[in-house]
Amino acid sequence: MPNRLPVTLAINDYDHVRDVISGVVPVEGVELNGLNYSVEEIFHRFTRYREWDVSELSMAKYCSLRAAGDDSLVAVPVFISRSFRHAAIFVRDDGPVGRPGELAGGRIGIPEWTVTASVYARGILQHEFGVGIRDVNWVQAGTNEPGRVEGVALSLPEGVSIESRPQDTLNDLLLTGQVDAVISAHSLTEFEKPNSRIVRLFPDYRTLEEEWFQRTGVFPIMHVLVLKADFHRAHPWVAMNLMTAFETAKQRSLKRMLDWGAPRIPVPWSAANNDRGRMLIGADPWPYGVEPNRKTLETFLDWATEQGVCAKRLDVDDLFVPETLDHFAI
Repeated sequence: MPNRLPVTLAINDYDHVRDVISGVVPVEGVELNGLNYSVEEIFHRFTRYREWDVSELSMAKYCSLRAAGDDSLVAVPVFISRSFRHAAIFVRDDGPVGRPGELAGGRIGIPEWTVTASVYARGILQHEFGVGIRDVNWVQAGTNEPGRVEGVALSLPEGVSIESRPQDTLNDLLLTGQVDAVISAHSLTEFEKPNSRIVRLFPDYRTLEEEWFQRTGVFPIMHVLVLKADFHRAHPWVAMNLMTAFETAKQRSLKRMLDWGAPRIPVPWSAANNDRGRMLIGADPWPYGVEPNRKTLETFLDWATEQGVCAKRLDVDDLFVPETLDHFAI
């Protein structure tokens, strides 16, 4: 057997990538050392220390670094995590439930300004409901644990300020009325309790998210696959081989999810939900590549720029290594 290139990759344990990490779907020419960690650990360790060759990374953090002139990372258009984010805004049950406009002039908690979910949620508040980033007093703290700080340097737009509260948690700040809402990709501890005083700003978020997608064509991208740039320069062929393997693994995962005869995941109506997603989004409800995602990427870059997450407006095609932007044909 020819020698294969040792490559270390860190990624969360998603079903649609599991066949790559397990080796069921090989990466051509690569001896893959797959590491499974939580996304928080992956982002912290890779952003600060670049401990492995290839990594899952926050889309916002990647774009923030690139816009600031840091070209030490390059990306492949494999979008590992995606989620609509109307559901990521929490309030108290005596707060403005279903009335987002009332958050203008209030205080909103965030885990970090450069969390991708926060970019989308702030964009939705501004462009759908008229609550601009300058209309809010922002408070940064850990979602359920104290001690969280910003992962990358910030250059905030004029008129925007963030109060750092590393000693506190967003969960407690919302419960005690020190903030009026929280944007978080993770559930707050109190939200998970029966009869919780913390509820979603939009109780019928699924309906809102579906209507928003049908109107805008935006399916929010959260995480992207990145490589260290020096690794890519030394081995440019790895990027496309990774993309091919992740696409194969995703298709295998979708086939498992759509098996209604003997469901593979313990979620009622999982196949029906997949059918609904395919009807709204397309035959491949989780597309990789630039062209099927250009509208989402353009919207994200617009919002990230106006929010100061990106110091300048980036071009979509410049985010990704060129060999992943076109394909051969027979």
